[in-house]
Amino acid sequence: MSLLLWILASTVAVSLISLLGVLVLVFKDDILKKIVLWLVAFSAGSLIGGAFLHMIPEAIDKFKGNSIIFVWVIIGFSIFFFLEQFIHWHHCHNLQCQHQEYTKPTAYLILVADGLHNFIDGLAIAGAFIVDVRLGLITSIVVATHEIPQELGDFGVLIHSGWKKSRALLFNLISGLTAVLGGLVAFFLAQTINVDFLLPLAAGGFIYIASSDLIPEVKHNEKISTSIIHLAAFVLGILLIAVVGLLEK
Repeated sequence: MSLLLWILASTVAVSLISLLGVLVLVFKDDILKKIVLWLVAFSAGSLIGGAFLHMIPEAIDKFKGNSIIFVWVIIGFSIFFFLEQFIHWHHCHNLQCQHQEYTKPTAYLILVADGLHNFIDGLAIAGAFIVDVRLGLITSIVVATHEIPQELGDFGVLIHSGWKKSRALLFNLISGLTAVLGGLVAFFLAQTINVDFLLPLAAGGFIYIASSDLIPEVKHNEKISTSIIHLAAFVLGILLIAVVGLLEK
């Protein structure tokens, strides 16, 4: 399969995850809250695993050990910090905070921020595929694990803002398809310039999302048993990415 088809197939698959938001209407709030937080912890682990076990090591190899890659990691981290400061980027994965904090105008802002977020995910996926198909598949899995809890949360916000189910699904899907656009931009950009910098750049963004956006959602629990479950899910996320990497070698 050609490189472009790999990129298109992966970004389209990631975009279709936005349709999973309909599960918000299937499960009761208390059940969904538990499921989402487990997925958040798992996603945080996969993002950390993807960044430190695959993307950064591959970037070190591509840049032949040049420490400039860590500058790109910092830039990626800083870009996501900037976006969270000046755009409504943070995705709340707690249904209670969704019902308490979000207003109807915020729904549009969430779609814009999510669209930009997915566009960057598309850049990361394509950049990884351009370096190596195996790395592209791993990056796609990492992005997918993050998209599932995020899309469930975003769909819940749209429904709470008064949107009909069909409209919420449609706009969530449109927002998700910006990942395909990001993938195409990276692919055609690679025809004229070296896009290896996208690897450490994306790694920095993944580290930020895991440490600032996801882990804070699950680290405070009254029950020790819940904390253990979240820690186990986090470790499982890291192990999954590590195992996938070993199987692809």
